Amino acid sequence: MRKKVTLKQIAKELDVSISTVSKSLKNSVEISEETRQKVQAFAKFYNYKPNNIALSLKNRKSKTICIIIPEIIHHFFTTIISGVEHVAKENGYNVLVCLSDESFDKEVLNMEMLANGSIDGFIISLSKETQQKKDFHHIAEVINQGMPVVMFDRITNEILCDKVIIDDSLAAFNATQFLIDKGFKNIALLSTIDYVSVGKLRTKGYLKALKNNDLEVNESLILKIEDTENFEKSVEELLTNNTIDAIFAVNELFAVTAIKVASKLGKKVPEDISVIGFTDGIISKYSTPSITTVSQNGIKMGAKAAKMLIERLEMEEIENEDGEIEEHYRTEVIETELVERESTKKI
Repeated sequence: MRKKVTLKQIAKELDVSISTVSKSLKNSVEISEETRQKVQAFAKFYNYKPNNIALSLKNRKSKTICIIIPEIIHHFFTTIISGVEHVAKENGYNVLVCLSDESFDKEVLNMEMLANGSIDGFIISLSKETQQKKDFHHIAEVINQGMPVVMFDRITNEILCDKVIIDDSLAAFNATQFLIDKGFKNIALLSTIDYVSVGKLRTKGYLKALKNNDLEVNESLILKIEDTENFEKSVEELLTNNTIDAIFAVNELFAVTAIKVASKLGKKVPEDISVIGFTDGIISKYSTPSITTVSQNGIKMGAKAAKMLIERLEMEEIENEDGEIEEHYRTEVIETELVERESTKKI
């Protein structure tokens, strides 16, 4: 729990009323000069700042929440939006969807434009550039001003707020173990670069499964993809390695690309190479062959994020009237499951 310095705390420390503190900070002539100086000096020493956004929200709700997603091409993010929309509608809220397009600057701009009372709170999955820069000042500023933020999927532990995630490392471990149990020993990995949190965690789970089964970690079988628009050639170079008998891809796009490239090279899936993906979107269900995948349950994740944000907004109203804000942040973990389809061999 982290407590902010509040009017109530200042009043208690100086043995005066909350009203006296408030008026002193506004230089009201109703308060003596001596008291005003004492209150203002105390507030300055403890870096007290009036929570203007929180006060605005207390008196005037927009009944609109904003979800910021890094990109729209992955089915996962569309299911997140669906889950958010459902819960928001049930609670009388509108949803504004913003796209950071994997850009730090655009993510910052979105938050700065909207953190003025236009919306009540944010649900956000961090852009690649934000994770690469490790610069989260825009999120910290919004939270410090009194506007709640819920992070999902791509998160950072450097920011104290509510979060909704899956256990990426465990899900990747289970997917890799599934392939190992089928007898595969040369399992390639298609992952993101390490500064993308989910890719890093899924790589960790993959490596752990190999080590737990005394399988050699072959770095030449690990492809970390940065440019998600132009990576097919890199996958093709990887699959020219004829020892590869299975592929674990950390998202749906990588999985379907692996199947496409394998076909181009004359390799059959699953007869020559088995493939497991991540997300369980429309592509996984209807591609040929259909793709065995880790289901993230994006609708449930989005619904949980919206519920946590709305609960936070309602709780803040009570706390603001009380004159004190106490924060109890939660991290909710959504369970995953492996959905077996045609892209992996049957035992």
